[in-house]
Amino acid sequence: MKPKFGVVVFPGSNCDHDAYYAVKKVLGYDAEFLWHKDKDLKNSDVIILPGGFSYGDYLRTGAIARFSPIMNSVYDFAEKGGTVIGICNGFQILLEIGLLPGVMLQNESLKFVCKDIYLTVENKNTVFTKGITKDKIKIPIKHGEGNYFTDEDTLKEIIANDQILFKYCDSNGKINDSVNPNGSLQNIAGITNKKKNVMGMMPHPENAVDPIIRKTDGAMLFKSVANNLFN
Repeated sequence: MKPKFGVVVFPGSNCDHDAYYAVKKVLGYDAEFLWHKDKDLKNSDVIILPGGFSYGDYLRTGAIARFSPIMNSVYDFAEKGGTVIGICNGFQILLEIGLLPGVMLQNESLKFVCKDIYLTVENKNTVFTKGITKDKIKIPIKHGEGNYFTDEDTLKEIIANDQILFKYCDSNGKINDSVNPNGSLQNIAGITNKKKNVMGMMPHPENAVDPIIRKTDGAMLFKSVANNLFN
């Protein structure tokens, strides 16, 4: 049984078509766009909150998008165990609405960063990562506010609950400050909620699925969800 992916479109989203193309045109799954003013998730099995600049990133990244009508439905869907993937701006929105812990700050360099980076897979026992066969993957980042931060108690909690999915690393899988592209706490690039059904990550797996561009590590994440969702 193949899952249906619902890709939410906010005003300012610019990676919605990338996500749709990745899961539908390249990987062959069912997918449908979901307009931010609607409340119907259209029987989607997986919700993708894509990257971009929702509402122009006014106030804070994701601060306005979290009030879009569809986010009430996404929140309820997630609370009932539904699978949600937030990518870049989508991660920021999940933080703002409280489905994931922590906040996102401006990059330490105060510059927008766009490049391919390596990630270690910190927890392979989630629906998002069970199908990732490598210890490290290489996918792009493109963000100005990807500096993940949380208080000390929350950090201890997410570590204890194995909620950290990905960390920035070098080509040898070593984690250090020199390869941290944004100043993110402990090189954190992606996390889940406690129930492991909601994930957010700053890097863009949807831009690393197509063999034509010789970048396919991101495909493993979507295939992992598709293959493990109904198990």
